[in-house]
Amino acid sequence: MSDGRPVRTGRRGLTINDVARAAAVSIGTASKALNGTGHLRTETREKVLAAARELGYRPNDLAQSLHRARSMTVGLITNDSFGRFSFPIVEALEQKLADQGIAVFMCNATDDPARERQHLEQLMRKRIDGLIVTARRADKRPALGPLVPGLPIVYVYSQADDDSALCLVPDDEGGARLAVEHLIGLGRKRIAHIAGPERFDAVRLRAAGYRAALAAANLPHDPALSLNGPWSEAWGREAVTTLFDGTRPRPDAIFCDNDQLGRGAIEQLRERGISIPGEVALVGFDNWDVMALAARPPLSSVDMNLSALGHAAGEALLALMAGEERRGIRRLPCSLVIRQSSQDPEGGALPPGTEPK
Repeated sequence: MSDGRPVRTGRRGLTINDVARAAAVSIGTASKALNGTGHLRTETREKVLAAARELGYRPNDLAQSLHRARSMTVGLITNDSFGRFSFPIVEALEQKLADQGIAVFMCNATDDPARERQHLEQLMRKRIDGLIVTARRADKRPALGPLVPGLPIVYVYSQADDDSALCLVPDDEGGARLAVEHLIGLGRKRIAHIAGPERFDAVRLRAAGYRAALAAANLPHDPALSLNGPWSEAWGREAVTTLFDGTRPRPDAIFCDNDQLGRGAIEQLRERGISIPGEVALVGFDNWDVMALAARPPLSSVDMNLSALGHAAGEALLALMAGEERRGIRRLPCSLVIRQSSQDPEGGALPPGTEPK
């Protein structure tokens, strides 16, 4: 492979000149091969890459980024300190971007506007190629700024109050419909809804999906069966106490806005000696294993497919970085994971968009 001239074999001090000499090509040809640019014969490119591997040569990332006018890094700002929703998104996002040689700088703003601005300024100084914004809830927030003009930005599990922004969020309404349609498919007629606080966008959308599924099945919506309260197991237990206080016809199924509510509801039903799913079938939302699998019986739940959301965010950011124009709110489909709390005792076929556990 070598032209007979000595080359430096240590990693320190190696340059593209060494690779070019070892592969017996010009420096320009070596540069094209290592950067994946230009029109080269396949065997020439492979010869250069083989020489680089043999020498242990690694391109200078800074020099390459200056050559391409790109830093090959993106920033990510989140306020989800606990990571329940952001971690699956970030893991899939990082994998998608890593496949393209792009690194991610992650910053936690902890719902502190001043800290968020500080992180943003630091990221801008690093000359990032794009920006991802995520959160622990998908409600609207002020658009991030000020930004470098033209910087690609994607909001994922978050929405900006800017019509030109690209926002990727779960389809909360569609997920609720999946849950309620499943309960209807079990033959349930009086389906209660234990919901979270009405100020959340997700709660309003899930309520709309619940009502739409009832209407599609020609089942009446009884407002007395829809109860709003805090995101807690305690509210799940309290809501069941209200629903089964003996002053109204008892529900035969319950749709809960998250798995904490569902677990609390199951506990209270068990304390009352009500069989699950025989007398009352339940479905939660989020498919949070910590809650859903700890319930007795294990809780069926709507999965927001957060990994798919992160993968889609990575694809969208790469498209924006390539010059495509994308904007608006995109709602990605949820799926339903069926466990013992709502399994069909007759063992019937599962409806579309569901999977057993």
